[in-house]
Amino acid sequence: MSQQSAGPATEPEKEKSSYTRILTTLVAVAIAIVGVLVILYAWQLPPFTRQVQTTDNAYVRGQVTVISPQLSGYITGVYVQDFAWVHKGDVLMTIDERIYKQRVHQAMAQLDMKKAALANNIQQRRSTEAAIVRNQAAVTNAQAQAEKARLDLRRVEDLVSDGSLSIRERDASRASYSQAKADIAQATAALEMSRQDLQTVIVNRASLEADVASSQAALELAQIDLSNTSIVAPRDGQLGQISVRQGAYVNAGTHLTALVPDAMWVIANLKETQMAQIQLGQPVTIRVDALDRAELNGTVENISPAAGSEFSAISADNATGNFVKIAQRIPVRIKIHDDGQYFRRLRPGMSVEVGINTAGGERRQGAAQ
Repeated sequence: MSQQSAGPATEPEKEKSSYTRILTTLVAVAIAIVGVLVILYAWQLPPFTRQVQTTDNAYVRGQVTVISPQLSGYITGVYVQDFAWVHKGDVLMTIDERIYKQRVHQAMAQLDMKKAALANNIQQRRSTEAAIVRNQAAVTNAQAQAEKARLDLRRVEDLVSDGSLSIRERDASRASYSQAKADIAQATAALEMSRQDLQTVIVNRASLEADVASSQAALELAQIDLSNTSIVAPRDGQLGQISVRQGAYVNAGTHLTALVPDAMWVIANLKETQMAQIQLGQPVTIRVDALDRAELNGTVENISPAAGSEFSAISADNATGNFVKIAQRIPVRIKIHDDGQYFRRLRPGMSVEVGINTAGGERRQGAAQ
């Protein structure tokens, strides 16, 4: 009886054991499939390849201009407050201008003196030209006197030959002729000296003109320094914090404040593995953390010519034994569309999340090629 009852009891146990093995196998296969799917999803491999590439390594950027003086001196006036909106040309601060005004006056006096010297040179040239005319006349007169002395000497020699005049008178005529020729040489030398004096005056004029130009440049520099005592806004925008007060002494290059214009954009640092389908002109969704993740639209405007590591001051040296491959970041510039609501509330430096829609990127790339 016991053997007959044991036989039928083993069949359910075998069926249960077989069911357990099948269930265990199915669970193991399911776990393996889920693991493979997780890996494919993590690596963004098919069928989980994304058409939207996202990153939270993105920030709002703007053309922040540091306002600094070009001169040293005491601040005599601060005419703006923190975070004030200003227009191009508005006076923000002023530096004590007394010293720079005196430098302008000194430069003007130097310029007047150089101009007077140049005018005197013009008078010297006219005087030298008149001296040349006078010496030319002297040469002509000496030549005429010499010709007269030569003719007189010829007549005297003829009279001496027939005994009409004495040898003493002939010698006196010869001396007069020699004196006349010496007068020609002397007048010619004086004429050449006056011509050389004219060349000296002409050369000196070039030097004086250079002095006038130098004095004019010095005056313009002094006027530029005087104008730089007024620190003005280089463009429209909003100021940062004012870091100086009236009466403070500042040096050239001191950081006084910063000016932030309206122009803003986003720099998104994407992994190099996300760049395959990124193209110019693709639409972008921008979520701003500071605005309760409000969404703005944008467009891919430009792509960096190199990875961010290439622009670092100290480049990484990967020629070591403990090398670990790290995905590099490629900066992408994104133009922000002005929606009239959230755009005005953006500030450079804000963190954002971007999603670039790469749908159709391959077709655009092929069309571009």
